[in-house]
Amino acid sequence: MKRINASIVLYHNSTEQLTKAIKSFLNTELKVKLYLVDNSLNDDLKELEKLDERVEYIFNNANLGYGSAHNIAMLKSIEEDALYHVVLNPDIYFEVGVLEKLFDYMEKNSQIGNVLPQVLYSAGEVQHLCKLLPTPTDLILRRFIPSKSWKEKRNDLYELRFSSYDKVMNVPSLSGCFMFMRVSALKKVGLFDENIFMYLEDVDLNRRLHTKYKTMFYPEVSIVHEYAKESYKSKKLLMFHIQSAIYYFNKWGWFFDKQRDEINQQCLSDLGR
Repeated sequence: MKRINASIVLYHNSTEQLTKAIKSFLNTELKVKLYLVDNSLNDDLKELEKLDERVEYIFNNANLGYGSAHNIAMLKSIEEDALYHVVLNPDIYFEVGVLEKLFDYMEKNSQIGNVLPQVLYSAGEVQHLCKLLPTPTDLILRRFIPSKSWKEKRNDLYELRFSSYDKVMNVPSLSGCFMFMRVSALKKVGLFDENIFMYLEDVDLNRRLHTKYKTMFYPEVSIVHEYAKESYKSKKLLMFHIQSAIYYFNKWGWFFDKQRDEINQQCLSDLGR
């Protein structure tokens, strides 16, 4: 059986939280391997490698950024001829059987490049992590304009909230908190863009996957994401977010992006809007 590899990027995380994420991924009879890629300033988290022989710890001795660190592990998946690679946030956990169901779904649908399950807050509420490709208006006004009514109206469309998140959907922008990707697809479209230090690297990669494959939201299974909007709390992280947005729109187009418009229109049309 070909292997499912996964990677978690570390940066001075809580060992308790990481242990929960690691055990969630390893609690399966599928053939798996997990790379812990550490961007921390020290290797204190190396002890996590002792949790299981299927865990490999990689210490970068520098903060390379989110996408660049995951790329180290994804390149290993390509070299090792793994069938799938799963990008995991350190604050993700899930029940036994989730990996198996996602694996079966991908095995039955070879045209899918990436799949995201239903994502829940720890209290059970649905996280709206399926999105259209962003426009500058989406990212700037949603972050800085306080108008609640405008945000609610826009988010109903931009975050596909009108869909009720109760059906399988082909979505152009899926959250990077959990990316179950086909390695053969990554070979064709490339890995994370390493010019993006943090934020929007998932939008960029999923967009490239979406142009050649289906990128699916699959609510038949769910995971828990102990999510906090850190860029809303930290000026430093907010600056990373702004820098990433500028790079992303310079790359793909600001207000004139024909491909974005066509992809978004197709997604809405498929969902009856």
